[in-house]
Amino acid sequence: MNDGDVSKQIQQMVRFIRQEAEEKANEISVSAEEEFNIEKLQLVETEKKKIRQEFERKDKQVQVRKKIEYSMQLNASRIKVLQAQDDLVSSMKEAASKELLHVSHHHGSYKHLLKDLIFQSLLRLKEPSVLLRCRKEDVHLVNSVLHSAKEEYAEKANVYPPEIIVDNVHLPPAPSHHNAHGPFCSGGVVLASRDGKIVCENTLDARLDVVFRKKLPEIRKSLFGQVAA
Repeated sequence: MNDGDVSKQIQQMVRFIRQEAEEKANEISVSAEEEFNIEKLQLVETEKKKIRQEFERKDKQVQVRKKIEYSMQLNASRIKVLQAQDDLVSSMKEAASKELLHVSHHHGSYKHLLKDLIFQSLLRLKEPSVLLRCRKEDVHLVNSVLHSAKEEYAEKANVYPPEIIVDNVHLPPAPSHHNAHGPFCSGGVVLASRDGKIVCENTLDARLDVVFRKKLPEIRKSLFGQVAA
């Protein structure tokens, strides 16, 4: 084989090697591009997922804040309604308290009421000796009905008439412009056992408190209707 043939064979081998190298390089390039595209898609999907999760998280936060705000506004509205209802009920009781002040102005009926209050207190105490306290302006009326109250109690309870000592310490007077915020009493009596362990508060104001507490559900139902549970 001469030099020309050798040179041709070498050139053929070079072309073959180069072709194989180019094909291999092309395969590597295509494979790398495919891997790049796959990885890029995975990264894009991962980021999309993160964005969706972040959006869902923030959306939930917004919904929670909305619910909290709505609940707060609803509670505030309920409190305002309840406050308005309480104010109305309180104004009714205040009006009733003012009406009590007129009871003692009618001496005839008030005198009879004092006797009934003393009689009722004696029935509750069931004591042979009691201490009675009343307003200073009511002392003369109280003294005028003590005997009949004791006799009525003795007959009802089938006991001896009890001893009733009218205390020289008096209940507060009726409210006035000069004593608008101090202690007051619209009338009635307070009876207690001699040792002070048993007390029966039968003032008009105490009776109003008892009746008002007892009738409060009816009052609320009448004013505001049946409250849903």
